[in-house]
Amino acid sequence: MFSSHLKRASFGLAAAGILAAASIGAQAQQKEIKIGVIYDYTGPLAAGGSSLQALGAKIVIDYFNSQGGVEGYKINAIYADAQSKPDVAINEAVRLIEQENVDMLLGFYSSAQCVPVSAKVDALKKFMWITTCISPAVLKDRNLKYVFRAQPHGGLFGLQSPEFLAHYAKDRLGIEPGDLKVAIIHEDGAYGSGVAGGNKAGAKQQGFKVVLKEGYSATAPDLSSLVTKLKRARPDVILHTGYNPDITLFLRQARELGLRFKALVGHGAGYGVPDKLFDAFGKDANHIFNVDPVSIWLVSPEVLEPGLPDITRMVGEQYRKAEPDTKEFSAHVGMAASNSYVFFSDVLPRAIKKYGGIDADSLRQAALETDIPVGGTLMGYGVKFNPPEHEMAGQNDRASPVIVQYIDNKAHIVWPKALQSLDPVLPLPKDSPYAK
Repeated sequence: MFSSHLKRASFGLAAAGILAAASIGAQAQQKEIKIGVIYDYTGPLAAGGSSLQALGAKIVIDYFNSQGGVEGYKINAIYADAQSKPDVAINEAVRLIEQENVDMLLGFYSSAQCVPVSAKVDALKKFMWITTCISPAVLKDRNLKYVFRAQPHGGLFGLQSPEFLAHYAKDRLGIEPGDLKVAIIHEDGAYGSGVAGGNKAGAKQQGFKVVLKEGYSATAPDLSSLVTKLKRARPDVILHTGYNPDITLFLRQARELGLRFKALVGHGAGYGVPDKLFDAFGKDANHIFNVDPVSIWLVSPEVLEPGLPDITRMVGEQYRKAEPDTKEFSAHVGMAASNSYVFFSDVLPRAIKKYGGIDADSLRQAALETDIPVGGTLMGYGVKFNPPEHEMAGQNDRASPVIVQYIDNKAHIVWPKALQSLDPVLPLPKDSPYAK
């Protein structure tokens, strides 16, 4: 009888142990990091690149979940549509934090959204990982504690194009840099104004003659008056920062009204979607330049750390499945994929293993310790965030853009020379309707 009781007791303890182990296993499986992902899925910014950025982020999130998550945490992504409106972006960020109880936010395409949202999120003591928006105003002199941006900022975009033009002015355009006439035009939001500020500083640094600097509303229905001013100013080069709808409107009216120039340099956003430029203008879109973080598909696999070329290939395969009609891979998808990959492969694991969790302070400490060398990201540049006392605290100090030139719907790196895959075509060929 004693033996029978002992057996039953042993069996009961064993069963209890199995149930306890199963319970612990279930709890371990249920661990998750809840992330609010905000991009523009509707409205003009969606077609201008935001929906492609969203796709890049989703591909990476799905990839990590397919690998079992990160350090035992499943990524529970809650996707929200900012609808191309700053007020909606703010409301969605607050809703995700206060109602959906997300642990952090990721994404953001428009600088006009990033500037107010970042302040709100920081005040709510939540972590915010910016994949895209580039305005210096997002971080400059704001002392934000929980906001980090792996992306190069717009001031660098603005400085890059004058540096490129100064190098080629005399040799290709037959004009001394001090005599080169440039016009700076931009949408008047935080994004366009930030890049234009860099353009102005760069033009001054190179000694260019700025014959016109003017902003306009990205939703303006007519830009003919701006085209008329440009015709009077007669710039050799136009430096333009805008989104997709206003770029299309400007180029169409410039062609109709006979605006002529030697070169056009765009700066990301709408200029980063070559398919839309060529769909709208055909061969007339040839030889446009664009300043942007490098497309991951243009980075030589030899310069990347082992394993990263496989990730680039995976992103391309998933991109093709999602957008089978794509002719030229947009840098936007790779941009968000690369910057998201940095978070999930470097920052999040460190927060969990070294700082014990996924709260804002753990994520912040982990981000501040990020130290990725050149070649350690899909886009090639490294990652090291400016410290809290820096005027651009939270900005990746190792990020930098490149300049590409579009020819027959293909992007070719033309600057810096160390990464050059094509000798730039300058000035515009005579068969271009914009050729001066």
